[in-house]
Amino acid sequence: MSLTHFDAAGQAHMVDVSGKEETAREAVATGCVIMTTDTLALAKGGAAKGDVMGVARLAGIMGAKRTADLIPLCHPLPIAKVALELIPDDTLPGIRVTATVRTTGRTGVEMEALTAVTTACLTIYDMLKAAEKGMQITDIRLLRKEGGKSGLYEAQP
Repeated sequence: MSLTHFDAAGQAHMVDVSGKEETAREAVATGCVIMTTDTLALAKGGAAKGDVMGVARLAGIMGAKRTADLIPLCHPLPIAKVALELIPDDTLPGIRVTATVRTTGRTGVEMEALTAVTTACLTIYDMLKAAEKGMQITDIRLLRKEGGKSGLYEAQP
């Protein structure tokens, strides 16, 4: 299998998508921030820095929009939608983050969805680190992607 971001000489390059058809594309990614129950209570009730989940949601949206600035070979994309769901989960304990990103274009939005989740998780950590420095950001992965030549991908549970 060859990797698309390397040419025949092994040099990194931006993939030429100019010949691809524009199609509707969507990606869904997820991740978790694991913390103590006391820290989770702070996140649910409002920490000293304010609405943890509201700020993390905005950070995730901003992260998705800036993906091409952060990941060197990503194409800048006209993002049509970024939605983040942040769910406190007492069984972790922690916060589950899910991002859905949509566009119509020549390349997918997997990296944008993954960047949205990562940025939201990092923001949760930043806002709660005064209470707990040992939080863990875990299980960031692509759950689903649809559109383009490769079609539908769904992660195994």
